[in-house]
Amino acid sequence: MLIFWGLTRSKIDFSFLYSSFIYFVIIFITLIIALIYSSFVIKDKDDKSLFLASSLVGNTGNLGIPLGIALFGISSVPYTSILNLSNIFFIYLFSVFFFAGNKFSLKKSLKDIFKIPAIGFAILALLFNYFDFTMSKDFDQVFTMAAYAAIVMQLVVFGIFLSQIKIKSLNWKLSLNIVLFKHFVLPFIALVCVLYFEVNKYLAAIIFLELMVPLAVNNINLAALYNKKPLDATFSVLLSTFVFIILIYFYILISNYFFGV
Repeated sequence: MLIFWGLTRSKIDFSFLYSSFIYFVIIFITLIIALIYSSFVIKDKDDKSLFLASSLVGNTGNLGIPLGIALFGISSVPYTSILNLSNIFFIYLFSVFFFAGNKFSLKKSLKDIFKIPAIGFAILALLFNYFDFTMSKDFDQVFTMAAYAAIVMQLVVFGIFLSQIKIKSLNWKLSLNIVLFKHFVLPFIALVCVLYFEVNKYLAAIIFLELMVPLAVNNINLAALYNKKPLDATFSVLLSTFVFIILIYFYILISNYFFGV
């Protein structure tokens, strides 16, 4: 419902899809570096799986879309929504592959991704948008309410796992490595890539800041599903959120300096 609401806010154009392409370029470059880095630094198999599966997955839905509205206005929603959709594809294709411990092939992951309700709603929304269909004011309000309800439910899930964390057993090494890639390596690569592609400054700023959001709560859901240290995943999300709160001021300064937005 959140995705359908976001993808029907305005008409699709080339920059709308181009932003998704740039997102994937940035993510895959960082993923290659993460694969090399983890082979030398992280020895535990489960830690490596959690690191590779979660370190590049940001909270582009629950936080990214509202943050885009706050910083860039309602006109940013289609872009933040398509980036959220790209993030979902990465989660359910590559993150699931790593969380499952390579038990599933990429072919099976790709096949299963189309069984996810969010993907079906995204395809429906794109068709809805392409053919210029419109919703009545009442229906639009229903989707808006459902979108914000989805955010609340994810935060409830996060709170449930957060209540089980024990400070003495925290995996600081793993969480710090995840934060290193999410909030320092990824921003650097994102900045280089958006400058290289020479996209318009408004779109570049949106892409950059959407990649800066902290880890997604969805990481906890998948870690629990595949029994890959869900409490460590929860702590990583919490630590990433604290780091984001500290760094967001500097992210905005960087965005203003390079993109003037």
